[in-house]
Amino acid sequence: MDLEKGVKKMTLGHEQGAGAPCLKCKDKCEGFELHFWRKICRNCKCGQEEHDVLSSNEEDKKVGKLFEDTKYTSLIAKLKTDGAPVYKRNIVTLTNPIAAKKDASFNTITYEWAPPVQNQALAVRYMELLPKEKQPVAGSEGAQYRKKQLVKQLPAHDQDPTKCHELSANEVKQMEQFVKKYKNEALGVGDIKLPDELGAQSKEPNKNDAGERSTTVAVGSVAGQPDANYACFRCKLNMKKGDPAVYAERAGYDKLWHPACFVCCICSELLVDMIYFWKKGKLYCGRHYCDTEKPRCAGCDEMIFSNEYTQAEGQNWHLKHFCCFECDCVLAGEIYVMVNNKPVCKPCYVKFHAVVCQGCHNVVDPEAQRVTYGNYNWHATSECFLCSCCGKCLIGQKFMPVEGMLLCSVECKKKLMS
Repeated sequence: MDLEKGVKKMTLGHEQGAGAPCLKCKDKCEGFELHFWRKICRNCKCGQEEHDVLSSNEEDKKVGKLFEDTKYTSLIAKLKTDGAPVYKRNIVTLTNPIAAKKDASFNTITYEWAPPVQNQALAVRYMELLPKEKQPVAGSEGAQYRKKQLVKQLPAHDQDPTKCHELSANEVKQMEQFVKKYKNEALGVGDIKLPDELGAQSKEPNKNDAGERSTTVAVGSVAGQPDANYACFRCKLNMKKGDPAVYAERAGYDKLWHPACFVCCICSELLVDMIYFWKKGKLYCGRHYCDTEKPRCAGCDEMIFSNEYTQAEGQNWHLKHFCCFECDCVLAGEIYVMVNNKPVCKPCYVKFHAVVCQGCHNVVDPEAQRVTYGNYNWHATSECFLCSCCGKCLIGQKFMPVEGMLLCSVECKKKLMS
C-alpha cells in the first residue's frame, strides 16, 4: 500500500505543470514535460524556470518551508488541511483615480510582492526604485521575472530532501543538518527603513560574523551630525534623502543598500523578495550560497552529499548522473563530445549534432580531423578538401571559397564561372 502511494506521489509530481508553455522557446516547445531526474523539460531541454509552471500556491509553500523553524515564522502561516507552512506574501494593490470628462475611472496596480512594512508608502517607494522591468506588477514582465528568480535562486531541492533524486538515508541526514545550519547562520530577509530613522539606534551593540560585540554606526555618518550622508555598501554612492534603504540584519545595521543594489554577489540578480544569505561580508542568493558550501551536480542540479562523485569538464557530477544529455546513457569510460557545455555520447552526437562534409556529404566523425571555414566543413583529407574545379588537394594550401566551393586559383575560378 505504501509503495502504491509513493508511486502515485511521484507521478503527480511529474504531472505538475505538464504542457506548460516555454517562455523562451515559445511555440518550438510542445509543452513542459519534466525529465525524470534532471530539472529540465524533455522536449526543449530548457530549465523548469523557463516554463510557466509554478503556481503562486506552490511558490508560497516552498518559501514557507524555507522560513519554517527560523526567526521569520511571522512571515508564514499553517495550512488548515495538512499543517504545512505557507508564505504570507505582502500583496499591495494601489487604486489611483484617472481624470475623465464624464465617468470617473480608476487605475489599479497590484504588486505580487512588496516589502512587509507597516508604512505602505515606504513599500511603494521601494518598488518604484527598482528597475521597471523587475517590478513585480501582476501580469507584467516584472512578475514573470520574480517567478523565474524564485525557481532559480531558491531551488526546492536545496532545502527539501523529498525533492531530490534517490538520496540515501545518510545523504538525507546530511542534507537536513546542512539546511538547519544555513537557516541558523546565513539565511535572512532584508529590512526596509529610512536611514535617518536609524540614527537613534546607531549606538546599539550587536554581534559581527566572528561573534564579537561591536557598536554599529551608520555608514558615512558622524556622531552628533544627523545630516551626514549614507553610502550604499555595494555601489558606494550616497542615498537620496527620503528614499528607503535595504538593511540586512546579519550584515549589521552599519551597512545599507539601494533597493536596486540588494543583489547576489555571484549572479547580480535582485535577491527575490529580499531573501538573502550572508557569508564573509557578501550577499548571496540561496543557490549561490549553497554552491560555496557544497559541490553541485551538473546533471541533476542537486547538491552532492556523497563522498564519491566525479569531476569532468570543470564540473561536478554524481557518479550515476554523468550521462549523455540526449539519451541518458552512462558515459563512464565512453567517448563523449561536449555540446553547449553538456556531454553527449558519440552515437547521439553523430545523430543530432555532427556537421556534414561539403566534399563527400557524409557526417564528420567527432574524432576525425576536419577543416572549417565559415559555416562549411570538410574532412581534412585529399579526397574531400580539394579544388572544386581541378581536384587539387588544398590541405596546407591557399584557396578561394565561393558559395561553399573551394578553388585553388583565379584560373580555376574563371573556368568554373565560364
